[in-house]
Amino acid sequence: MAYRKLGRDNKHRRSMLATLTKQLIENERIVTTETRAKEVRKCFDKMVTYGKKGTLVSRRLALAFLHNDNNAVNKVFNDLAPRYKDRNGGYTRIIKKSERKGDAALEVILELV
Repeated sequence: MAYRKLGRDNKHRRSMLATLTKQLIENERIVTTETRAKEVRKCFDKMVTYGKKGTLVSRRLALAFLHNDNNAVNKVFNDLAPRYKDRNGGYTRIIKKSERKGDAALEVILELV
């Protein structure tokens, strides 16, 4: 499977993606770079899929990825999964914003549909 390394080693990248996914779950909208947003989208889709399954195994997998954050996992399983029960993917939208002043990276708004 092809994925972006985002200039980080495996542990740092996984932790960063988990943190951004938690922030997206809690706030339902985040501002980040385009490449990070495209990677977080994959992680978020997986969390919603776990929530739609609703099994104990899927809850434990979600907890493991989200660093045992019960609030985020409960929101996925109790609020977001029922909201997207009739939708087969595409739970997020990327809106291009502007270039960041320091390094000219394209910033985007990643929000839930």
